[in-house]
Amino acid sequence: MVLAILLAVTLAAGVYFGLERLGRAGWLPATLRAIAWSVLGILVLDLSCARPPEAIRPLVLLDASLSMAGAGSQWAAARAAATALGEVRIVGALTRDSAPAGGRSLMSSALAGAVAGGRPIWLVTDGEIEDATDVPPDVWARTGVKLVARTRRPDLSISRVSGPERVAIGDTLRLEVDVTGFDLPDRRHVGVEVRSGDARWMTGSVPLSGGSGTTTLELVLGDNVPPGNHLLSIGLRDAGDQEPRTDVRLHALTVMATPGVVVVAAPGDWESRFLFRTIGEVASLPVRGFMALDATRWVRMGDFTPVSAGDVDQAVQRADVLVQIGDLAERYRRVPARGRWDWVSSTRSAAPTEGDWYLVAAIASPMAGAFIGLPVDSFPPAVGLSALTPGPRDWVALTAQRSRRGSERPAVIGRDSAGRREVLVGVAGLWRWAFRGGSSDQAYRAWVAATVTWLLGGTDSVTGRARPVRAVVQQGRPVVFERLRSDSTPLRIELRGEGSGRTDTLEFDGAGRAFLTLEPGRYDYRLEGGGRGLLGVEQYSDEWLPRPVAVAERPPTAEPPSSRAPLRDRWWLFGIAIATLSGEWWWRRRAGLR
Repeated sequence: MVLAILLAVTLAAGVYFGLERLGRAGWLPATLRAIAWSVLGILVLDLSCARPPEAIRPLVLLDASLSMAGAGSQWAAARAAATALGEVRIVGALTRDSAPAGGRSLMSSALAGAVAGGRPIWLVTDGEIEDATDVPPDVWARTGVKLVARTRRPDLSISRVSGPERVAIGDTLRLEVDVTGFDLPDRRHVGVEVRSGDARWMTGSVPLSGGSGTTTLELVLGDNVPPGNHLLSIGLRDAGDQEPRTDVRLHALTVMATPGVVVVAAPGDWESRFLFRTIGEVASLPVRGFMALDATRWVRMGDFTPVSAGDVDQAVQRADVLVQIGDLAERYRRVPARGRWDWVSSTRSAAPTEGDWYLVAAIASPMAGAFIGLPVDSFPPAVGLSALTPGPRDWVALTAQRSRRGSERPAVIGRDSAGRREVLVGVAGLWRWAFRGGSSDQAYRAWVAATVTWLLGGTDSVTGRARPVRAVVQQGRPVVFERLRSDSTPLRIELRGEGSGRTDTLEFDGAGRAFLTLEPGRYDYRLEGGGRGLLGVEQYSDEWLPRPVAVAERPPTAEPPSSRAPLRDRWWLFGIAIATLSGEWWWRRRAGLR
């Protein structure tokens, strides 16, 4: 800085006393030019000066999660405290009226980024932080905490609702409801009801022990329930608390006129049980299973409830996909189902050849994607193989080789004829893949899912190119869509809510997921290129529930290092340069100089 000033003074004196020889009259313009050139030299060199720690304005992280706006909270006091401490940064989200809207109290990432800036850090929060244990101790040491805790108030809330996403007419809908109470030890029961729009479906009572309890509501869906999408509202009656937003939960349900997938086994064996369980886990359709005890007695798979042969015939006639295992009546083979999955190896007439049959995935088939990267030939071998003869237009999904020697024989084949699809399985013992677990279980599940999808004729019309991971989300949390195809181009989505519409675009990240933020309510969505469904955003949030305070109020325990401030940040230096240059120009004009 001294060298820049000396150089500026020397040049200014050389101009006015050496070149222009103004004598004593040149002192004023020479001084103005020396000052201007000194300032410009300092700015060009971008010199800096030390800044003491007390001169650094603290960075204040303000917790804007929904708990800061719950019953008993002090949001206004928290904002005032944050403004008084320093420069405020919001962690979470705000509504249009500047109220907290963040769905979760997550602070670890924000604190780690703030500490990296080297400024004093303050966190203004109610202390109900989910990831407080994930924050490293050295980060907490640099962070001061201003605690604005909310007043704990008695509350009853529906903490969980679980049930099926799709059912068929005639099925029994079972909803399990968990109720959690806070500071209400004397409460013994509370009423609950389930509604779809203006129609009341079920009512019940939840017994409470220590303020909490669980109940299961059941309803047999009759013909009076219209097929389609329903957004069920499960609410408490006469909760008598001060936080009504925790008293209602939503559950998305699709009621279908047909049962979707029907599994019929005569008799039941390990193959049918593992297959039925896996289809129920991976398929997005209602699945029914029936197992024959003898020629006249049938039971339902899963709960072994006795059913009549007429009920089995009715379910088979209405099935979209019929899975046949064992020796069944010939009338079942004439059912006009859209897809048929026939386990040929399970029939007595097939006479499978016993042995250790190791399977190999075919390269070109609709099921090839289910086995990519998986060592199929090292999975447990099948125990039998029936002869399958693929036609000229059939495809082969798996081939089998006995004891890894000899020629490969077709084990699973498929065909598509006049819009009806059929898969034939010639091996016995594939349930051992699922029983073993690990990668073989993954392959079994992927194969079952791919087979059901292909038998249904392609992409499910309910999902289209993408589908929501959860049809119902809590307030403040985004709706997450996952991509079902390799295409990562943005996808347009049309939303129709209660009295309003909206068009948005789903931008998928590297993991194939897109995030959409919506206000609480019901939304019918339609995707570009096909696919529609129902979304629900609850008034409920876990943030409304009282939780323990995870941090204590304290000042920062570590002083930030001193830093240097560039002189270009001093706006008055630019003002001095402009003023002195203007003064020199004015003097030269008055003196008749250029």
